[in-house]
Amino acid sequence: MDRRRFLLGMAVIVATSAGQCAAAAAAEAAANENSAMPRPPKRTRPLVAIVADNRGTETTDLMIPQAILARSGLADVVVVAPQSGDIALMPALTIAAQQTLDAFDRAHPDGADYVIVPAFHHDDDRGPVVDWLRRQADSHAIVMGICEGAKVLGRAGLLDGRKATTHWYAADSLRSAYPTMRWTPQRRYVIDGGIVTTTGVTASLPVSLALVEAIGGGAPARALADSIGIADYGDTHPGGRYRLDAGRIWRIVANGAAVWRHETAGIAAGDGIDGIALALTADAWSRTFRSQAIAIGAASSVVTREGLHLRLADQTDRRKPDWIIRLDDDLPSARHLDRALAAISSRYGDDTADLVALQLEYPWPDGLGDMR
Repeated sequence: MDRRRFLLGMAVIVATSAGQCAAAAAAEAAANENSAMPRPPKRTRPLVAIVADNRGTETTDLMIPQAILARSGLADVVVVAPQSGDIALMPALTIAAQQTLDAFDRAHPDGADYVIVPAFHHDDDRGPVVDWLRRQADSHAIVMGICEGAKVLGRAGLLDGRKATTHWYAADSLRSAYPTMRWTPQRRYVIDGGIVTTTGVTASLPVSLALVEAIGGGAPARALADSIGIADYGDTHPGGRYRLDAGRIWRIVANGAAVWRHETAGIAAGDGIDGIALALTADAWSRTFRSQAIAIGAASSVVTREGLHLRLADQTDRRKPDWIIRLDDDLPSARHLDRALAAISSRYGDDTADLVALQLEYPWPDGLGDMR
């Protein structure tokens, strides 16, 4: 979920939200069923392509599915992008693309089993990714839009007539753009045939575990969920709790305006760094409107535990960290979000931590255990 679009559009949401209540209630009553996560349509060992836009792709939307699927050992996972080279992640970090779209097509002319689409930070009606997604869907790949990745699916014509969801902040614009889409509230992820969509950023955790279960069964998915600190990866989700109000708007304005108090948080990174913990920590600290996270270390790049090449901040970068964050190797990976929010609360106050959780569509302070 794009922090800049969040800031620019908040006034519009506040002005129009009251008139949406009746329509939302009707939609909730009409569409509460979810189908089972589709099993791999083509291969015994599925091929998963996570597609990115080099210019800007949501950090957690990309890194969480990649890490969970890689750790499962049940699928081959590749991050693809229109161009080779770096992928700018938003709101923090930079990784290297593993394959271009053209190279993927040459290597796999029959297409992927699953395609995962994070939120992008550029709205191109007809870009290479949109055309590529149509071809993947035509070849019977299961296509999953994480958070505002649903917008990319919509531009590819994949939401027409289907049940779907997205980040709470983008819901009205998505429903307006695709009027035949059947809005499905109160679900962390929504499955309609070969199309899967999710709510906000942290929904990447339960939907990725549900995908592991579809591929390998309940036992490996449950074991993986336990190991990273997730008690329940079901789809139930009280979306009505996520909304802007006057207090949260004021906090955005106050934090953003206090430029003399803005800080840089350096996350110490070495080879084998936990990609889940890193993504959740960097994402959270970069949504406070007071701080920006960067990955730092002695090298120019490192390889995460799950095989992503992570670019580190240049030693000559003007953004010298004001303090260093070290991930806790003894803490389950997903619990680093609770850790980050507690630290944000201590440094900037509960209202800033609440604002971060709102953007991540995360039930703070309840915690990640049940993913409510």
